[in-house]
Amino acid sequence: MDLGRTIIFLGVFLVLIGGLVLLAGKIPGLGKLPGDIIIQRKNFTFYFPLATGLLISAVLSLLFWLLSKR
Repeated sequence: MDLGRTIIFLGVFLVLIGGLVLLAGKIPGLGKLPGDIIIQRKNFTFYFPLATGLLISAVLSLLFWLLSKR
């Protein structure tokens, strides 16, 4: 019984994460924040979303902290 509930929870969690990934490209400014590292050369582009990753981490940490207080 517990294994079934765990699998259902993980499935719902993966669907939510997938939806967020699909919608992330439509949020204006996300991925183009000051602090994101972009290096462009003639045949090479390197992109590291440092500030975006920190912002997402902070928001998720706050969300999980609030959920743990329930």
